[in-house]
Amino acid sequence: MRKGFYLDKAAPAVYQAATGLSQAAGDAAEAAGIGRVLVELINMRVSQINGCAYCLDLHHRQAVEAGETERRLAVLSTWSETSLFTEQEQAALQLAESITQLPELLERRYVEDEARAVLGDAAYAAVAWVAITMNAFNRISITSHHPVR
Repeated sequence: MRKGFYLDKAAPAVYQAATGLSQAAGDAAEAAGIGRVLVELINMRVSQINGCAYCLDLHHRQAVEAGETERRLAVLSTWSETSLFTEQEQAALQLAESITQLPELLERRYVEDEARAVLGDAAYAAVAWVAITMNAFNRISITSHHPVR
């Protein structure tokens, strides 16, 4: 049996810095009017794309605690095929997907321009930082093989 090697335990100062970045991204989201539910939707969607079971489990719980419904969480992977998400949520989710998947330049620019038009600059930046931070935490948890308990 393979013994776990947790990056967060092996280099706690680096992990603490990542945690600080996550807190700063959350603070920026709050200051820009991005609510906790939308932050958790972004965290969930990025984690779905990256296939991070640990983060999906954690952020599912946090989304529910923040007031998100099981119905919307159930269809989050196909959010664009439903009418369950607001225009702001759609713009944020599309931006988070683009940051995670890094499509070709023209598609990326289109998504960025659309998201900025809907969200405004402060919310756009906050959503981008939340997605970037979640991508980093997905990679920490996937590389560490953090277990879902």
